[in-house]
Amino acid sequence: MADTPSFSLAGKVVVQCGGTGLLGRSLVSALGAAGATLVVAGRDRAKIEAGFTAGRAAGHVLHAEPVDLTDEASVTALRDRVLAAHGQVDGLVFNAVSRPMRNEKDTVAAWQESMKVNATGLFLTLRTFADTMAAQPAGGSIVNIASIQGMVGANPWLYEGTTMGTVPDYFFHKGGMINLTRHYASVYGPRKVRVNVVSPGGIYNPEKPQPEPFLGRYSSMTMLGRMARADEIGGAVVFLLSDAASYVTGVNLPVDGGYTAK
Repeated sequence: MADTPSFSLAGKVVVQCGGTGLLGRSLVSALGAAGATLVVAGRDRAKIEAGFTAGRAAGHVLHAEPVDLTDEASVTALRDRVLAAHGQVDGLVFNAVSRPMRNEKDTVAAWQESMKVNATGLFLTLRTFADTMAAQPAGGSIVNIASIQGMVGANPWLYEGTTMGTVPDYFFHKGGMINLTRHYASVYGPRKVRVNVVSPGGIYNPEKPQPEPFLGRYSSMTMLGRMARADEIGGAVVFLLSDAASYVTGVNLPVDGGYTAK
């Protein structure tokens, strides 16, 4: 009988785009704890480094790199620096997101601005790193971070009586990310590169709590009766990056407390 595939990321070099927000910091912790050599890339290298204190104290191997995901030369340079320093790229987590639109009536310019990272940046990063992984004997694994808002339509009832609301670009980008994931899973599967997407549900933010009317309504829409904690998303990402998911590709995995199944 073959050995059970490992859930560990030890020995794997993983690049994570987007690591300073609530979810991004939690993913850094989860991937570091799973043993990855983790390269976190973003616009503000100093801000990324500032979030490494606890992880490094725990023995996690964490590196920060600057990148402009809207610029092909910058993405290619990031890839080249990672290869020069570590010799391989085994995983990619695309968690970067730009949210310039503030409401449904925002400007066309804001809509166009949102495309730079969420559409073009996603495309550039996936293609660049997928090509790199495809040239390696062992291939690699890509995990995109979408949202259940890429799977369902808006529910304005959730936001009644609050200053919260929906914005069209986010639904557009996350829905597109899910299907672009399927596209690249098909294109790169024969070259040993797996491409999957995780779609989190609503995440409670203890740093800036959502208003009570929203919390109650949203929680009632889930099967578990609550919003997610940020640290509840990383397990799915670690699984999809690991050898335990060696036969999993083209999958959209909702981590939503049952919201989309209810």
